[in-house]
Amino acid sequence: MADAKTLEELAHPEYWNNRYQKGADGGTFEWFKSFKNLEGFFTQYLPKPSNEGRSPQILHLGCGNSELPIDLHSIGYRNQVCVDFSEVVINDMGTRNAERDGIDWKVADVRDLKDINDASMDVAIDKGTLDAMLSGSLWDPPEPVRKNTTAYIDQVVRVLKPGGVFIYITYRQPHFMKPMVARDGKWDLKVITLNEDAGTFDYFAFVMTKH
Repeated sequence: MADAKTLEELAHPEYWNNRYQKGADGGTFEWFKSFKNLEGFFTQYLPKPSNEGRSPQILHLGCGNSELPIDLHSIGYRNQVCVDFSEVVINDMGTRNAERDGIDWKVADVRDLKDINDASMDVAIDKGTLDAMLSGSLWDPPEPVRKNTTAYIDQVVRVLKPGGVFIYITYRQPHFMKPMVARDGKWDLKVITLNEDAGTFDYFAFVMTKH
């Protein structure tokens, strides 16, 4: 378990630039679950590309060097935007995947998505990003945590289209996370437990559909 100082540093781009720079070997890392583990879930909850070839606009929030955008691209999702506040990882992923049409890589802070238009996204996906903003007690989060998480979720509400879906995957217990992601009158929220076998560690998928 990371110490308190390291947990606080996770909310800053300098930490991640340094981490990705040290690991600049063309590798990837998946927070929480791989696409293989989640494919059944995504099949159920992601809107599918149309027969006319139109793909839903998907926003990956804090994409890091996850292979999820590439995995989705391989099954027909050709309208994806991947944002991360680490310039190092965005440059790396953009270079490595330059031949894949339909994936844009952008340096952006999820707390201030100023280059993403209002109501422009069909889907937003978070796999570990909100969790990286958390430090201190989850019963009574410190003020910086409250400020960061509120700004982030408000941005997701803003950029999603009406009827759009925000998918957040976490290992955190739902009773801690629901107050952070709930927005009365903005979206409906359901929580799905992602456990593959009895006795395995539970993960949770929050699925929020914007009104």
